[in-house]
Amino acid sequence: MKESITGRVGRIVSSSMNALMDAIENVAPEMVMEEAIREVDGALDDVRAELGKTLAHKHLAEQRLAESRKNHADLSEKIQLAVTERRDDLAEAAIAQQMDIEAQLPVLEKSVAEAAAQEKELNGFVSALQAKRREMKEELQRFITAENAKGSLAPNAPQGGSTQTRYADKAARAGSAFERIMEKNTGLPGQSVSTNTAAKLAELEELSRKNRIKERLAAVKAGETLE
Repeated sequence: MKESITGRVGRIVSSSMNALMDAIENVAPEMVMEEAIREVDGALDDVRAELGKTLAHKHLAEQRLAESRKNHADLSEKIQLAVTERRDDLAEAAIAQQMDIEAQLPVLEKSVAEAAAQEKELNGFVSALQAKRREMKEELQRFITAENAKGSLAPNAPQGGSTQTRYADKAARAGSAFERIMEKNTGLPGQSVSTNTAAKLAELEELSRKNRIKERLAAVKAGETLE
C-alpha cells in the first residue's frame, strides 16, 4: 500500500539523521545523507503537487459557489417580477430552480471549507519539510567540516568542497517544483527562476524566518511583562 502524504511527512520530520546512519552498516555516510536529502526533496515535490491540485479544486469550488449564490439572488428578483405580472407558472419554475440551488449550496460550501483546510495542512507540511531540510543541511555541514578536518591531518590529503557544492545544488533544485506543478494542474504559466534568483529568494526566505523568530520572541517578552 502506498504511503500517505501525512504518514510520509510525519516519518521524515520525526526521523534522525544520526539514527539513520547508525542503523545502516557498511554504507558510506555521504550516500546515506544523499538518499535522505533526496527523500525530503521528493516529499516536497509530492506535497506541492497535492497542494497545486487542492488550490485548483478550491478555486473552482469557490467560483461555482459564487455563481450559485448570484443565480439564487437573480431568481429572487425574477420571482418577484413574475408575481407582479400574475405569472404564477413562471414564478413556480423559478422557485423550483432556487430550491435546486439551495440543495447544492451546502455541498459547495463544504467543498470550499475542506479544500481550505487541506491547503492549510499541506502548507504546514511544506514548512515542516523545509525546516527538516535545513536541519539536515546543518548536520551535513558539520559532517563535512569534521571530514575535512580529519583529511587536513593526513599527508597529501585531497582538498574538500565538492561534496558541499553537490548538496547545495540539491537544495536549490527543489525550489522550481511548485511552478511546474501549478502549470501542470491549473494551466497557469509557471515562472522560470535563475540560479542567482533562487539563491536570493532562499536568502529572503531565511531572512523572513529569522524575522518571525524575533517577532515571536518579542511577543513572549511582552506577555511576560504584562503578567
